[in-house]
Amino acid sequence: MVLNIALLISSSYLTSAVSMIYFQHRFRGFPEPSVDLKYVGLSVFLVGTVGNFYHHYLLCKLRDKNDSRYKIPRGGLFGLVVCPHYLFEILTFIGISLISQTLFSYLCAAGSAAYLLARSRATRNWYRSKFEDFLKNVKALIPYVF
Repeated sequence: MVLNIALLISSSYLTSAVSMIYFQHRFRGFPEPSVDLKYVGLSVFLVGTVGNFYHHYLLCKLRDKNDSRYKIPRGGLFGLVVCPHYLFEILTFIGISLISQTLFSYLCAAGSAAYLLARSRATRNWYRSKFEDFLKNVKALIPYVF
């Protein structure tokens, strides 16, 4: 990944995290939501984090140090979607928003989901253009749907 893109993505995640902490602090003392989704959010967050880590691990093991050729990832959910790590990253953001239950966190989760949805679609189109043996039924982000 190009350094400026990595810095842009990292700074956007940092800004979102700092903003969510700020808004959480600002709303301290306000009435709590009527339904506590903290434990549901924690469960969704953990599933998202573990799934994201696992699929990034599969991507990390895809090529040897001396191999510079692109390959189609295998294992995990890669047989169903091109970017399962994006799917699990979205679940992580949903988990965070369920824990904090603020409008800003829901907007951050929705914005991140929209961005990753577009990136996964572009990634799927790239795979289809580069590999003749790319499976046609593999979706971009959501198994069997999109």
